[in-house]
Amino acid sequence: QVQLVESGGGLVQAGDSLRLSCAVSGRTFSSYAMGWFRQAPGKEREFVATITRSGGDTYYPESVKGRFTISRDNAKNTVYLQMNSLKPDDTAVYYCAATHTYGIPSTSSWYDYWGQGTQVTVSS
Repeated sequence: QVQLVESGGGLVQAGDSLRLSCAVSGRTFSSYAMGWFRQAPGKEREFVATITRSGGDTYYPESVKGRFTISRDNAKNTVYLQMNSLKPDDTAVYYCAATHTYGIPSTSSWYDYWGQGTQVTVSS
């Protein structure tokens, strides 16, 4: 079974940057499309970014497009989320997820494995 461990969260000020990392266990990392989701208190889980198995395609919602960048290093079994120009509305627990689903999955139901989450807090 695939295990995912997120890291890199923390407390930052608006306008700052953070890079989240997700270390994935196993030897089949390159067979998964990877995604990032976030969930703030009292809100539904929100899609943040996804990247294909090869890293050739990415997709973002309008809320983070132009500010966040997802990338992966298949040699290191790691996926990253670079977050720039952070806003207070970005405050949430960020989750890394993996899926065998072909394409560009942007809904949580398509993902098979999830990390424990890492807290990102952005002060105004």
